[in-house]
Amino acid sequence: MTPACLVLDHVSRHFGGLKAVDKVNLTLQPGERRAVIGPNGAGKTTLFNVISGEVRASEGSITLFGDDVTKLAPHQRAVRGMARTFQITKLFPNLTVIENVLLACEAQDPRRFTMHRPMSSCADLERRAEALLAQFGLETFAHDTAKNLSYGVQRKLEVALSMAGRPRLLLLDEPMAGLSSAESESMLAILRKLDPAIAVLLIEHDMDIAFGFAERITVLYNGRVLTEGHKDDISADTNVQQIYLGVPVSE
Repeated sequence: MTPACLVLDHVSRHFGGLKAVDKVNLTLQPGERRAVIGPNGAGKTTLFNVISGEVRASEGSITLFGDDVTKLAPHQRAVRGMARTFQITKLFPNLTVIENVLLACEAQDPRRFTMHRPMSSCADLERRAEALLAQFGLETFAHDTAKNLSYGVQRKLEVALSMAGRPRLLLLDEPMAGLSSAESESMLAILRKLDPAIAVLLIEHDMDIAFGFAERITVLYNGRVLTEGHKDDISADTNVQQIYLGVPVSE
């Protein structure tokens, strides 16, 4: 039996007396598309930081493809198939687009530890980088410096970098934040074309984007899972409408 991609078992993260994430249970299957929604301050990004290892869980356990990764560092989780993006883009601003992607490809390659090697040994990494540029529509920007790109193109580049290591689990932290409607639609089209074998966990403030991408939705409120289920059930849930959408509950 294939193990779940990701299992959170009563995961909590406390900052002093603040319970930013409080006993969260979540199971994500291989290839699943799941969105995590909730109002500001619900604990969504903190939850991602705990899953990726940016901060340690105060309680509970995290299992990745059957292996306990609760105490592992982010790079150790990355080796096991996890990748993520952030709300604020993290690029090498003074390098070109192709240089950013090449570095990301090399980061997950054993040859990164070889200090002196012929350029011919990197041909496969160059092909991989060029394929990612094509996948994300970045070919025309290949030799542009990252800091000179528009914000929308920078967001595409960050997602491309997250895919460089061929992850089996991709965490996307509001990838459409700050994008125009056209840019959001372009990004959504790219995400829909991702390899269906890759599980994707998405934080998204835009409800249309979240429900347009994911089949299952998890709703966080005050650090806890308020409810989860198929997107049709979540959109009809009166508690979600009241707490997240601001729609009054009919009596």
